[in-house]
Amino acid sequence: MSTAAVRLITAEEFARMPQPPDGSRQELVQGVIVTMPPAKSPHGACCSRIHLRLGAFVEANKLGQVFINDTGFILERDPDTVRGADVSFWSAERLPEIPEGYITFPPDLAVEVVSPGDHFARIQRKVVHYLTKGIRLLWVADPQDRSVTVYHPGELPRILEENDTLTGEGVVPGFSCRVGDLFP
Repeated sequence: MSTAAVRLITAEEFARMPQPPDGSRQELVQGVIVTMPPAKSPHGACCSRIHLRLGAFVEANKLGQVFINDTGFILERDPDTVRGADVSFWSAERLPEIPEGYITFPPDLAVEVVSPGDHFARIQRKVVHYLTKGIRLLWVADPQDRSVTVYHPGELPRILEENDTLTGEGVVPGFSCRVGDLFP
């Protein structure tokens, strides 16, 4: 029984590929393209609400840049990984200008919104990958549970429920909102 060698893709090759015609989303994980189906309505509504609140706060306070809908950033090289968080934030100090291609380093804050079909193991692998590659703060929002799990590298996660307050801590200083306001 022989196994064919898989050709690993670089971030530059991935960037040149056309968008999938079916609307699916793709990430490059250690040189291999991973395809995910398009998100459903609750996922999109939650992403939009987070982006609106976080983006307005960041812009009003000139803190940096907020991106939505899988803006690609390179997490590692050789083999390359290009991820795209549902919402992401880079401080003005770290990202003074928006580059033409992928951002070549991880965001200060990444937000992932759980979709109904997401598998716990896949989400956890992504969480570990983010935290070991330099992301300082990670929020995993779950529209079904109406909760946000807050992660920091090297710390235990905290689960915030609907009436709790989510803050940007030292990563997005001064930002706060009620967790329930992030969900439709």
